[in-house]
Amino acid sequence: MPPPSQRSLSIVGAGLAGALLATLLARKGWRIDVYEKRGDPRVQGYAGGRSINLALAERGRHALRQAGADDAVMRQAVMMRGRMVHPLGGAPQLQRYGRDDSEVIWSIHRGDLNITLLDLAEAAGARVHFDRRLDSVDFDAGLAHFHDEREGIAFAHAFDALVGADGAGSSLRAAMGKHEDLGERSEFLDHSYKELEIPPAADGGFRIEPNALHIWPRGRYMCIALPNDEKTFTVTLFLPNEGDPSFASVRSSADARALFERDFPDTLPLIPELEADWQRNPTGLLATLYLDRWHLGGRAVLLGDAAHAMVPFHGQGMNCAFEDCVALARQLEAHADTAAAFAAFEAERKPNALAIQQMALENYIEMRDKVDDPDFLLQRELERKLQERHPGRFVPHYTMVTFMRIPYAVALERSDVQREILVEATRGLRSLDSVDWAAVDARVLARLEPLQDAA
Repeated sequence: MPPPSQRSLSIVGAGLAGALLATLLARKGWRIDVYEKRGDPRVQGYAGGRSINLALAERGRHALRQAGADDAVMRQAVMMRGRMVHPLGGAPQLQRYGRDDSEVIWSIHRGDLNITLLDLAEAAGARVHFDRRLDSVDFDAGLAHFHDEREGIAFAHAFDALVGADGAGSSLRAAMGKHEDLGERSEFLDHSYKELEIPPAADGGFRIEPNALHIWPRGRYMCIALPNDEKTFTVTLFLPNEGDPSFASVRSSADARALFERDFPDTLPLIPELEADWQRNPTGLLATLYLDRWHLGGRAVLLGDAAHAMVPFHGQGMNCAFEDCVALARQLEAHADTAAAFAAFEAERKPNALAIQQMALENYIEMRDKVDDPDFLLQRELERKLQERHPGRFVPHYTMVTFMRIPYAVALERSDVQREILVEATRGLRSLDSVDWAAVDARVLARLEPLQDAA
C-alpha cells in the first residue's frame, strides 16, 4: 500500500459530511481537497439548504470523537431528554427517550456545526475551496470541471478519486449518472414542511422547557420544536400537500393563523412572528433517495444524503452520514485499491442506509399519530418492563437506533420482532396488570438473542 502522504482524495461538498471526512483523512496524512459551491460561511454567514435543527446521537458523537471534534461540537449542543407531547387541550407530558440522562440526544444548529467542522478540517491540513461549482466530470481522463463563482471562470481539477458529499441535490451524482446508470429514484412524501421560530423570552431565557423535543401531534399532521443554544426554538410544521388542512388549503399567513388558532392554540403566544415567518420561509419538500449503485469503480463514490437522502423523522440523517464517513475512511485505510475500498464501503453501508430510511418513514407515523394513543403508550410501558426483565436481550427500538451503534439493519430486524411481541401481549388490555408474563418472557427468550453493541 502506498504511504498515506502519496494518497489523495477530492471531496465535492464542504457541508457536514464533507468536512468531517476531510478531517478524518487529513489527520491520517491524506492530501485532501474539498470543493464547495457556496461561499465560506465563516465570512459571509451560513447559507445552507434545509435548516431543520439536527439531532445528534451516539452514532454521530462516535464519529466526531474519531475526528477530535466532539468537545468543540458539544459546547454548542442542547440536551433533549425526550419528547414533550402537547395534546390538544391537555397538559404536556414528557416521554423520555432513555432510562436517564445517560440516554439523551442533542439539538445542534446546522450552521454552527458546519463552521466548527470546517475549522477542524483546515486545522488537520485539508484544503477547502469555496465558491467552486462542479459543472461536469470526465471520469476517463480524471478531470473535474468547476466554475469559480467569484472570478467567473471555468477550470479543470485533476483527481485521483472523487467523493460526493454534496447533499440530496448532488452535482457529482448527476455527473456519475450521465456516465453510468446508478438506478436513481426519489420517492416524495405526500407531506411538506414550513419553518417558524420561537424567540427567547423577555428575560433572555427559553420560553418553554429547553431539554426536550416538543411535539404537537394532530393525526395526519404535526408541529415540532427543537431548542437552540441562543435560547430560541426552531419550529417545523408538517402538513399534507393535499386535503384539509394541507399546504393546498393553508396558503396565506392569515390561513396559517387560523390553523394555529384551531389546532395549536398554545403555540400562538410563543410565535409572535407567525405571519412574517410564514411569508418569509419557503415550503420544503420531503423525499427519500434510492440508488442501486453508489460508486464508479475507483473513480467516484457517494455518501450521506448524496447516496441515501431520507426524511428527517428519526433524526438520523446526519448521524448516518457521519457513520458513512468513518466507514469510508476505514475502508480506504484497509485497501490499497480505491475501487475495492469503495465497493467494500457500499456493501457495508447500503443495507444499513435502506434500513434507517424505512425506519425514518415509520417514525413519522409514530410521531404524528401514536405518541398520544393509549395502545401505543401501553406498549411503551411494556417495552420498558421487558427491558428491565431481559437486559441486553429486549432492547427498545429507540435505544438501538439512537444510543447504540449496532448496524441499522440489525436494529430494524429486531424492532420488527419486538413490535410483534408488544402488540400480541397487550392486545385488548388497558393496563399491564393482566399481562401473561410467563408467556411474554418465553417469547422474548425464544425469539431474541442477547445483543452486543458495536465495539
